[in-house]
Amino acid sequence: MSDHATDTATEAFVAHRNLLFTVAYEMLGSAADAEDVLQETWLRWVKVDLGQVSDQRAYLVRITTRQSLNRLRTMKRRREAYVGQWLPEPMLTAPDVAEDVELAESVSMAMMLVLETLSPTERAVFVLREAFDVGYDDIAAAVDKSPAAVRQIAHRARRHVDSRRPRQAVSPSVARAALESFRRALETGDPQGLLDVLAPEVVLVSDGGGIKQAALRPITGAEKVTRFMVGGLGKNKLPITLAPTVVNGTPALLVHLDGEIDGIMAVRVEDARISGLYYVRNPEKLHRVESETPLTLR
Repeated sequence: MSDHATDTATEAFVAHRNLLFTVAYEMLGSAADAEDVLQETWLRWVKVDLGQVSDQRAYLVRITTRQSLNRLRTMKRRREAYVGQWLPEPMLTAPDVAEDVELAESVSMAMMLVLETLSPTERAVFVLREAFDVGYDDIAAAVDKSPAAVRQIAHRARRHVDSRRPRQAVSPSVARAALESFRRALETGDPQGLLDVLAPEVVLVSDGGGIKQAALRPITGAEKVTRFMVGGLGKNKLPITLAPTVVNGTPALLVHLDGEIDGIMAVRVEDARISGLYYVRNPEKLHRVESETPLTLR
């Protein structure tokens, strides 16, 4: 490839890098794996004859999708051996991501867990169509299916996701208020305060990856979650701080234990009460909670 062609390829890749990362992350739930996919995308992109490419963005998304699918199939097998519950790798996002309802929902912990229940091809089709508004013909080229098959897969995946996604998204201000009530109750060890802010059927999922202590199964119900949270803090003799932050486009708490990062608590809020708690303690997943990761759907 000539120097001019290399410069053109580099400019196109850099221009769409945040988009490609977001595509890979939504398909994989892992920022580390998404970065690997981007590296693989770049290695393939620089070998492409750009003179034959009519839409560079679509072509790059196609390469990223294919590489993500390959990696996702491998990761599915790897996760079968994962110790305890698996949660997506949380990422610190800019506050304005929370104001972009479409983007915030698509990368939220709650949605990422729903996407985990899809097959790799269903996930790719759903993500490209629903989040990134990619046309059926381009999706077909990315997943090696006919446009007609892609339409059927999209319909099936959409129905599956709609039956499992949160009923109604709340505004960022409502979510922040619920999280602040939760933080105050947790810091003061106030069981009634927790019960007041938790939905009756709240579900707590914690991920220690076999490295940090975590519940091996989801805990369901406000009383059980309250006992678990208050009991866990009561046993700990080291100073704990809970700092408000924004991960995956939604309000969250950054947990420090004796001055060191211990985990991230992300929440799902419905009807002004917390219906989902996602506590990531696995240290291998906490590399992206202190510096912002730029995300985009366009």
